[in-house]
Amino acid sequence: MIVTGAGRGIGRAVAEAVAGHGANVVLVARSVEQIERVAAGIAGGTAAGTGTGSATAMAADLSDEASLLELFERVDRQFGRLDVLVNNAGLGRFGPVAEFATEALDEVMAVNFRGTFICCREAMKRMVPARRGTIINIASVVGFKGYPNQAAYTASKHAVMGLTRSLAVEAREHRIRISAVLPGGVDTQMVEQARPDLDRAGLLAPSDVAEAVLYLLSLSDRAAVDQIYIRRRDSSPF
Repeated sequence: MIVTGAGRGIGRAVAEAVAGHGANVVLVARSVEQIERVAAGIAGGTAAGTGTGSATAMAADLSDEASLLELFERVDRQFGRLDVLVNNAGLGRFGPVAEFATEALDEVMAVNFRGTFICCREAMKRMVPARRGTIINIASVVGFKGYPNQAAYTASKHAVMGLTRSLAVEAREHRIRISAVLPGGVDTQMVEQARPDLDRAGLLAPSDVAEAVLYLLSLSDRAAVDQIYIRRRDSSPF
């Protein structure tokens, strides 16, 4: 199982949760130090659950295709199969459109959409012959809503949702499930950067998103869930 962006925030919570329920998880992020700390914590028993899984740190740059191809080849060599991919890695750059640099737009799209697309493609290459697998894309509430000063980030998450919907149809005949999780405000560094006005005490916790991932992975072979929107209990449902 691969979890991208596993060094902190939602990705770390997902990695710890699935490892705590028995998964052998590959932790992916650009920062080797971050994912090695997470792997050491999982090995030391900090993950909730049974603690029977394992964690392996593999650094990769989501904006670099060659780095991603090497990642999947390493997974092939070490594990011989890939059952689950959780595309969580994301980058936020925020500001008014009139002042937004093209370079920042390219950076956001390269990680959030292009990196996710490449990871999905490489996972499908392995899952289609096996006729099994699950891909979960962590999108955002901005995958269907718009907020000021978040145009680039919002566009990238809309793109992720378009990819998810199309791939779900394409993957169905191969018995591969594709889902999206769209959380509202989660207490992470990115949300603090994007919305410093929010009271962090009222935000979702990364573990709330991890529980949604566990739910998707618990489904029987008969069931599929296209998307899960998670919001704060006191926020608007639409």
